[in-house]
Amino acid sequence: MDSLSHQYKGVLRSLGAVAVIQLPRGVERRSSVFSKQHQVLVNRMIQPERADVVDVPLKEKSDEVLIALFQKGERGVFRILVERHQERIRNLIYSIFRESDTVDDIAQEVFVKVYEALAGFRFESSFYTWLYRIAVNKSRDELRRRKVRRFFSFQNLEEGVRDELEAKMAVPPENRETAELVSLGLKSLSEKFRTAVVLKDIEGLSYEEIAEIMQCEIGTVKSRLSRARTMMRKVLQPLLEEVKT
Repeated sequence: MDSLSHQYKGVLRSLGAVAVIQLPRGVERRSSVFSKQHQVLVNRMIQPERADVVDVPLKEKSDEVLIALFQKGERGVFRILVERHQERIRNLIYSIFRESDTVDDIAQEVFVKVYEALAGFRFESSFYTWLYRIAVNKSRDELRRRKVRRFFSFQNLEEGVRDELEAKMAVPPENRETAELVSLGLKSLSEKFRTAVVLKDIEGLSYEEIAEIMQCEIGTVKSRLSRARTMMRKVLQPLLEEVKT
């Protein structure tokens, strides 16, 4: 996630603000490759006897060429696609959840889904747009599951205990650096607004690509971005003024 610092600045620039960068603790320590147990699961899907397929020339081929080879039975090329795109997918997932612990699990689910569906990829869109759509949908599924679990678990707690847990889940106010500011702003948004901001201001996708990923009109994307930035600005403005002073 070494590109996250630059991406965080992009979010605040879209709000008309500049602040100092400091990534959340633990983010840089997490490797851009999967943890060993997750990599093992992906490796099981790649035929070991075709390891010779993953050579230097193939690594320079386009996604489309690699997918065509995959669809012809060259399963070993899937490793190249994972290595090529996993960092951006992990950054995307982290930007949506703001939790390092969630990233590997969701990323694993994304690439398992990609492996299962890749044989049917019809080249009607770019691979990374299709990949992003899967990542966004998997993230949405997890957010929905969390809302359901949180609702039922919180209903069974006494009021005092529930308030204490809610306080612990809030973003701590001690650090006003850029990463925490962006995290706080994103957490104030609902999923559809947050995803639009992440895809545009952090991932740098075009309006057309975002519309395809979120399966909505370009005008809807622009409207969501405008509203999201207005809402984030209201939340962050007092904190940004504190940073300046």
